[in-house]
Amino acid sequence: MGKQVWRAVVAGGAAAVFTAVAAAPAGAAEGGAAEGGASFSRIQVNGGKPIVIGTTNEVKVPVSFRMTTTKQWKVPGMLFLHRNKGEEQLWHSIETNDCPNRLGICDITETMYFDPSEWDMYNSEAGAWRVGVQVRFKDGSGDTDDKGMAVYVQRNSRLTVNASPEPVGKGKTITVTGKVTRANWETRKYASYGGRHVSLQFKPSGSASYTTVKKVYANGSGNLKTTVKASKTGTWRWVYYGNTTTGASTSSGDTVVVK
Repeated sequence: MGKQVWRAVVAGGAAAVFTAVAAAPAGAAEGGAAEGGASFSRIQVNGGKPIVIGTTNEVKVPVSFRMTTTKQWKVPGMLFLHRNKGEEQLWHSIETNDCPNRLGICDITETMYFDPSEWDMYNSEAGAWRVGVQVRFKDGSGDTDDKGMAVYVQRNSRLTVNASPEPVGKGKTITVTGKVTRANWETRKYASYGGRHVSLQFKPSGSASYTTVKKVYANGSGNLKTTVKASKTGTWRWVYYGNTTTGASTSSGDTVVVK
């Protein structure tokens, strides 16, 4: 199970503390408002991008959706993430807006907060989660729908770079090194991320864009090393494009003057 988070939030005049949600089974079909009292549409989570979380900084994730109800609601609709047929839920705190009408159409704007410095997160929680939405009504009933949408929650990655010698003679060899690390949510530190396929990119002086020169695998300790011929002055960097459990990252640039 996910971890329980207690956090009171206030937005748009509404205050609520969310401590638990009941996820629908993964195969559950979306019921219309006439069936369960509510339907949910126009769902957006983080602009369609993965949710990437490091070790210390709070991450704010924008969420929006439309809720249409045939009953008066007590607690506004809330989006949550679940998996394994609803047996696991990814816990977080939220802010959500109120609506002047407690019946009919309500456009919900929500912010999901993930703070690895405040509560425990497990590395096994990285990966794909499903989107669920729920609402509680004044008559004590509720409606929870599994939307069949996937959202990826990823561990942040980092890259370093060093290109040398600086300066270098034209046609001579430049050695470019670096290291790939990623967030360990359980230790709250960054650790080596070995075996990654990382792109070495170059931007000539005066240019606005980078071009991939070659791709290199990091060793078991996450270290990167390759050599290139010096042809012109410019900036070198590493780029890792991520995977389902780990976010993409780009190193800073290291400029080498070619004489």
